[in-house]
Amino acid sequence: MGRENFADRRFFIHTFGCQMNVHDSEQLANIMTEAGYEQTPDVRQAKIILVNTCSIRSKVAQKIVSQLGRYRRWKDKDPEVIIGVGGCLAQHWGRDMFTKTPYVDLVFGTHAFHEVPQLVDMVRAGHGPVMDTELREEIPSLGICTAGKNGNGKTKHHSLVTIMQGCDNFCTYCVVPYLRGRERSRPSAEIIREIEALVKQGIREITLLGQNVNSYGRGLPEETNFPKLLAMINDISELERIRFTTSHPKDLTGGLVNCFGRLKKLCEHIHLPFQAGSDRVLTRMNRGYTRKDYLERITALRQCCPDIAISADVMVGFPGETAYDFDATLALMEEVCFDNLFSFMYSEREGTVAVSFGEKVPEKERNRRLKILQELQDRHTWERNQALVGKDVDVLVDGASKNDPQELTGRTRTNKIVNFAGPPILRGKTVTLNITGAYLHSLRGELKSPAAINVHKSPEVILGRKSPEVILVQK
Repeated sequence: MGRENFADRRFFIHTFGCQMNVHDSEQLANIMTEAGYEQTPDVRQAKIILVNTCSIRSKVAQKIVSQLGRYRRWKDKDPEVIIGVGGCLAQHWGRDMFTKTPYVDLVFGTHAFHEVPQLVDMVRAGHGPVMDTELREEIPSLGICTAGKNGNGKTKHHSLVTIMQGCDNFCTYCVVPYLRGRERSRPSAEIIREIEALVKQGIREITLLGQNVNSYGRGLPEETNFPKLLAMINDISELERIRFTTSHPKDLTGGLVNCFGRLKKLCEHIHLPFQAGSDRVLTRMNRGYTRKDYLERITALRQCCPDIAISADVMVGFPGETAYDFDATLALMEEVCFDNLFSFMYSEREGTVAVSFGEKVPEKERNRRLKILQELQDRHTWERNQALVGKDVDVLVDGASKNDPQELTGRTRTNKIVNFAGPPILRGKTVTLNITGAYLHSLRGELKSPAAINVHKSPEVILGRKSPEVILVQK
């Protein structure tokens, strides 16, 4: 039976994982909408349930399977419901997905998002289950523009832009090169056109995405690199802020460091994973840098941009990690004092080199080390947030606060969440706030003079920076 015989075309997308997965889901929603389907934020209204997955850690894979089991209940109630699984776990498991979750109708890999409407057609026509996990030379979905409204129908002021996909580093614990393929950079002109189109639709902040944005440009016929791309984006009028993720320390060049001192639109924040503080562990991980290398890059960043906020990824319990190695990681944290840290226990991923390593760290010990590490980072995060109390900061207002819909929330240039009282008209604008309180996961701010808010559509200066559509708060 063809798709045209089904009046209900509502689809729901559940996303697991990082910002890149979030962007993939936004592009998938665009693809489905262009094919005549309608996105719904309520899974109970959907005839098509699409789950975009991550495969970095085994714990996440377990959560995904559990969630699929919950969606199976909807299919049991209505056999016409289609369940599709895409992304990294789908790429990793392939046909085994049908064995492990036999109620799944379609499986699509990291390069096959553009094929989902056709795969749904095949299932509708009774040809399921169907699968497409082919890795392609070209990925048609990479350049899809996703501005406009999010899945809840609200206008967005921030957008994600993929500048490259894949990875050539082959860290011994990571499956990404096998699931996303080798590095492929998009031509700079194509990226600029996408960002210009986003800005025309009201986007004020963009985040550039890639498994390793620092290596952008390799393999392209044009002579370009990441610092050159950032400089071109910085020249786009009406764009207010630029962010990027993720960076690999071994490819953090002096030219990129200097961008934080000379490009006004580049936000004072970098996510620079270090993974371990021990050279022995870093070598076993095949990270390509030493502890000294990493600390030298941190020093260079802070010399160039003293107010820069630094976040990172770190792993505990990698095979062979001794108590001495773990202490070296804690010592590195004490030296750097990260603003935020994403910490994980090592978990084996089938197909990686580390699976064959001996000297496994017992799970109980991994848990103990993770708890110690997270308690240390909580202290550092709280201290760095407390240091902002009394200071004035720029905040791009996202909208209503999650905790209190009567208040507003936004982010500083250093990527810290600030909640404050203010009128809804400020949504999508930049305001100057005075920080009055600091907590572990957010800040509290106040408009300096709420009774005198003037909205300007032309660029004005706020805290020494030029920004479009700035709210000037005057005493």
